[in-house]
Amino acid sequence: MLMSTQANRYAHQLLDARAQAQLMPPLSAESPLSIADSYDIVRCTMDIRIAQGETPVGRKIGFTNRKIWSKYGEREPISAPIWTPVFDATVRYTEDNRGLQCLRGAMQPRIGPELVLKLGRTPDPDATMEELAECVEWMAHAFEIVTCPFPDWKFELADSIAAFGLHGSLIVGEPKMLSAASRRNLALVLANASLSLSCGDELRSAGFGSDVLGSPLHALWHLHQLLKEQPQFAGLTEGEIITTGTWTDVCPIKPGETWTSAFSGVSLPGLTVSFV
Repeated sequence: MLMSTQANRYAHQLLDARAQAQLMPPLSAESPLSIADSYDIVRCTMDIRIAQGETPVGRKIGFTNRKIWSKYGEREPISAPIWTPVFDATVRYTEDNRGLQCLRGAMQPRIGPELVLKLGRTPDPDATMEELAECVEWMAHAFEIVTCPFPDWKFELADSIAAFGLHGSLIVGEPKMLSAASRRNLALVLANASLSLSCGDELRSAGFGSDVLGSPLHALWHLHQLLKEQPQFAGLTEGEIITTGTWTDVCPIKPGETWTSAFSGVSLPGLTVSFV
């Protein structure tokens, strides 16, 4: 178990590395780091960022795509989702589903196409997945820019949790308000939808909603359950946005590229984002 002073020290190290865009060794290389330890670091980081004037606006769920778990983790493959708070400073909304994003200061950036859900009301602690769907006000497509402060994207699961869940920024497309009928079928519709991801005219990756823990809505339910085991954090709350995890493996990006996405099986527009 980490001492609070050590958790706070790690939090400051990670924040400094991000601010200076400098790589650092994984925390687990210094001493063993448990999952519980890493969430203690998350709590310290939240407190620091809020004290500095940032506002939490939601959560990012990571490693929900089981098809890519085997590609990450040094000593053993990733085998469980994670989460991290998301702040106003890293969330942007596009106009007409098109955006321009600067990569200055982004360490080893990669792109992941995701589905964002906004909660219109606070779910009950014991809400079923169907009841959780009733709390969703809108959904939107988004690109998450993930970054990694550890050389060559090599880390353990606990490292990734502590390092902001590898979250860099979130570029959100046009929200689609959900009707009562849409909410009732949301899990199945999202599970059966597919998405393609291209850079210029080249298809780079593709995936299905079912790759995201069976459905992005199930990823939301998983987070809801996990938070009940973490009393140091508040539960899901009305007004939060939740980004539910990438539908494909995350792809390296660089300035000068334009990336686009397209859906099939769900009435959401794709996104076009150029990087500078």
